[in-house]
Amino acid sequence: MIDTRFRLALFASASLIAGLPAAAQTAAADAAVTNDAEIIVSARRRDERLIDVPVAVTAFNQADLQKYQAVDLSGLQAAAPNLNLVQGRGSAASANIFIRGIGQPDALQTFDPAVGVYVDGVYLSRIQGALLNLFDVERIEVLRGPQGTLYGKNTTGGALSIVSRKPDLEVVKAAGSALYGSYNQIVLNGYVSAPLVGDKLALSLAGQWDKRDGLVTDPRTGREYNDRDSLTVRGILRAKPTEALEILVSGDYNRQRNALTLGYATAPLTQTDFATGARVLVPAAPYGAYDFKASTSFRGNEGQRLDHYGLGLTANWSLSDTVTLSSITSWRKLDPDLFIDIDATQVELGDVFVGIDQRQFSQELQLKWSGDRFSGVVGLFYLNENIRSHQEAYADDLFAFFGGPLTFTRFIDDEQNTKSYAAFGQASYKFTDALSLTAGLRYTHEERRYDRVTTTSSTLGALNNLTFRFPGSLPVANQGDNVAEFDAWTPSVTLAWKPDSNSQLYVSASRGFKSGGFNGRANGVADLTQTVNGVPTIVTTFRPETVWTYEGGAKGSFLDGRVYLSGTVFYSDFRDFQARVGGGSVAAFPVLNAGRLSIWGVELEAALRPTKYWNLRMNAGYLNARYAEFNDGRRAPTFSCNPTGAEVTCRPAFAPPLTLTLGTDYRIPVGDAGSITLGGDARFVDKHFLSIDNRPGLVEPGYWLANAYVRFDAQGGRWYVQGGVKNLGDERYRTDGQEFSSVGNIQTVYFGDPRTWNVMVGFKF
Repeated sequence: MIDTRFRLALFASASLIAGLPAAAQTAAADAAVTNDAEIIVSARRRDERLIDVPVAVTAFNQADLQKYQAVDLSGLQAAAPNLNLVQGRGSAASANIFIRGIGQPDALQTFDPAVGVYVDGVYLSRIQGALLNLFDVERIEVLRGPQGTLYGKNTTGGALSIVSRKPDLEVVKAAGSALYGSYNQIVLNGYVSAPLVGDKLALSLAGQWDKRDGLVTDPRTGREYNDRDSLTVRGILRAKPTEALEILVSGDYNRQRNALTLGYATAPLTQTDFATGARVLVPAAPYGAYDFKASTSFRGNEGQRLDHYGLGLTANWSLSDTVTLSSITSWRKLDPDLFIDIDATQVELGDVFVGIDQRQFSQELQLKWSGDRFSGVVGLFYLNENIRSHQEAYADDLFAFFGGPLTFTRFIDDEQNTKSYAAFGQASYKFTDALSLTAGLRYTHEERRYDRVTTTSSTLGALNNLTFRFPGSLPVANQGDNVAEFDAWTPSVTLAWKPDSNSQLYVSASRGFKSGGFNGRANGVADLTQTVNGVPTIVTTFRPETVWTYEGGAKGSFLDGRVYLSGTVFYSDFRDFQARVGGGSVAAFPVLNAGRLSIWGVELEAALRPTKYWNLRMNAGYLNARYAEFNDGRRAPTFSCNPTGAEVTCRPAFAPPLTLTLGTDYRIPVGDAGSITLGGDARFVDKHFLSIDNRPGLVEPGYWLANAYVRFDAQGGRWYVQGGVKNLGDERYRTDGQEFSSVGNIQTVYFGDPRTWNVMVGFKF
């Protein structure tokens, strides 16, 4: 952790380096200073030079991903300003993504993500299965701030847009690599693209196998957990029957078979004895300072299985030289079967099985035009998602009677259907060659239906067969409360000025919207009862979140491309924040529209090429996030952000005040043989909370990570060898947390990887 004085000094230095505040991105900076091909992004749903896009966007290409030694999306943690991207709690396949302090860490199916993940324009509805492997990626675009007009599905925080490589219609291309590293990690990548019929039809196939032994050992059994075992394949068929028509048919499949993902207990775990009161079962930090040791009550082969696959059809039809009609059709299926030991100890308090069957169909139509002065896009969007789950919560150590054991299991079956409809448009008009105005508007209508039944099994009669049906167990007046509709208008406006072709300044305002929904953890009417105007009231849904963000920025390439500078200043007014807070009574999980967040910040990026072979890059994000209000009607003795009424004691979770990445690489020519590159980066993530109500054990105090690599590229780039080390200082850093304090005081934290090494050989032609 660094103190306030160092933060201020660091930002003062960064401001001198970066000059004007601007929106920028690292890959474009690298391209600018190395004379590589110009970075093209589709942040506004059409291909543009990044320097021409008045949007806060960071893009990464394949070369960047190898520099960061990234195998999946979590390898980009802190690689863009104000980006907090880690593996989600308790699952090897979930992604916890926050941008500018806005996100949704809960993987429960009734909570939508606040950062939209798009693969080739297709929205992924769940954060399970979203920690995607990066084996055939052309680029990744990180769009910061609400994208309510063009990427309008629940993007209050921002969007990650992943663009796959298209098959080449004219030449055969192939690439492959093999990596071996710590904990017997093996990563095999393969890619081939070949024309099938002249320049009319081509096919690409790609695959990745990623396997690694477990990082965490249970001292009681010697078993290993937190491993990796993932197989991913993708095929893309590209047809261009005429110059005016392009059709892309894609299919992908991801299979994961992992052991449990264990965290570490940070608070004493307790048992409720109905005769003698509460007693401690396991102390906090049962094995002392964390050293990748944790226990579990599971004793069989309980693990985590995930199958995630989909089909896509994209058609681009050029109606004229300036008008294009695009259709993006997708069907996807997600089937996780996950055992999760939430308490991460040998006692059975928070041991669960979660089986999910999710299917989604989406259709988007876009009509794009581009003129000398007037350009834009209008479109329609439709999503139909069905998601069912079966859950079993095992808690035989939660209750006792005079010390005697009492069994307890809860069974949950629920189903949710969501239909989302949207119409959108965005247009830009150039008043002059330098001055332009962009305005957009999206209307979204969502319909949700939710049904739920829970029951219990226990050797104590009072705890046996406790059944709750939603909405059947509610009063007659609430019997129809399992259906809800939500609407939103999300406009945006941007004024941009380009003094020359390689610089830009802009100001913008945009609104984002994340749909409301149902509390998917309600086990009784009490979980749905809130105090409204002093009166206990049944509240069956939580309202949508909305955010207005105002920002200004500039970006520029200078000194013949040897310097790239950029940054953003912004302010976000975030309303009706959806908070799943810690319960006061046993197994209570209330969801609140907790109120308002006020967030402002600064984002800076710079790249410099001092010599022909030496590159330097930097990005930094400063975030000042606070609750302007937090409306929690609960009072002591519950753990509340409003313990005395109007006072707010909490800070927003997953909102580190400072994120910083410093990187460099130096290439050394080796005669006719090729070149050697020495590179590395250092990343800092400041102190931040891992739970909404700021539990003392669920805090990351701040950490530095340093990574380094050396690489040999043969002449012509046909093959290469790379060796790297990640987390050089073997830092113990916390990435996520579980707060289930109403169940045995569970407060579990998850850690990032220790120091690891790897060696990779690869080829491409």
